[in-house]
Amino acid sequence: MTVKVTAQMVKELREKTGAGMMDCKKALTEVNGDMEAAIDFLREKGLSSSASKADRIAADGTTSVYINGNEAILLEVNAETDFVAKNEGFQTLVKELAEHLLATKPATIEEANESKLDNGLTVADHISNAVAKIGEKITLRRYEIRTKTDNDAFGPYLHMGGRIGVLVVLEGSTDEQAAKDIAMHVAALNPKYVSRDQVSEEEVEREKKVLTEQALNEGKPENIVAKMVEGRIGKYFEDICVLDQAFVKNSDQKVGEFVKTTGGTLKEFIRYAVGEGIEKREENFADEVASQLKGN
Repeated sequence: MTVKVTAQMVKELREKTGAGMMDCKKALTEVNGDMEAAIDFLREKGLSSSASKADRIAADGTTSVYINGNEAILLEVNAETDFVAKNEGFQTLVKELAEHLLATKPATIEEANESKLDNGLTVADHISNAVAKIGEKITLRRYEIRTKTDNDAFGPYLHMGGRIGVLVVLEGSTDEQAAKDIAMHVAALNPKYVSRDQVSEEEVEREKKVLTEQALNEGKPENIVAKMVEGRIGKYFEDICVLDQAFVKNSDQKVGEFVKTTGGTLKEFIRYAVGEGIEKREENFADEVASQLKGN
């Protein structure tokens, strides 16, 4: 009985071996869908050059911002170590991916990996080729694309060579330097929202409940707790809303006040920190260097 080779099977084999999509499909077809036999087939053919990388954790890497006219993309591409993130080949790959994704605008990571570059390879296969050359697991983790009008400004900012990447959209102002300064502020203070009206009532009520309990536990009289909570909730908004924060370039001025001087409004911001949310294996630095020298 012939087993139908599905896209999910191809995806699973690629994740396990790091081989190209077409090679995985061919291997599964050759062995009638037997996953373990397909892995051996790829190894025997020398097509599983990145197989030893597949179970590694790619929690390092870089963020990058690419702007083309009125369109911009912020993306994160992960690798296993900071060494590779600074590698010229890796940086070239990131630039190629940014240009391709901004031009094709795939809706999901899955669609992005299946989309084809000008060289005829899918993004997934192009990354696999880079893995084979560079020697580390590399993944396209996430990206977001934004558009603006001629009356708006993009604010790109990369901190520590791309460890943190920010893209700001300043609406109604063409002051690109101001937009970049706001992006730098976002990189430094990591706000969650632009303004208070973006914070849900549920979140505000939850915070008020916590602050009320804190005040009562401090032994404060109930008749002044409500006033204390209102004062503290203001501080809470300063922590999470960028327009309420003291501007990093001028602590005497709120970001909201600075934005007004541009004649525009802060429409939105996107902030990526490399590896956030990814569990990274703790390794001894000396061991990491030794690993790099061995080419693992």
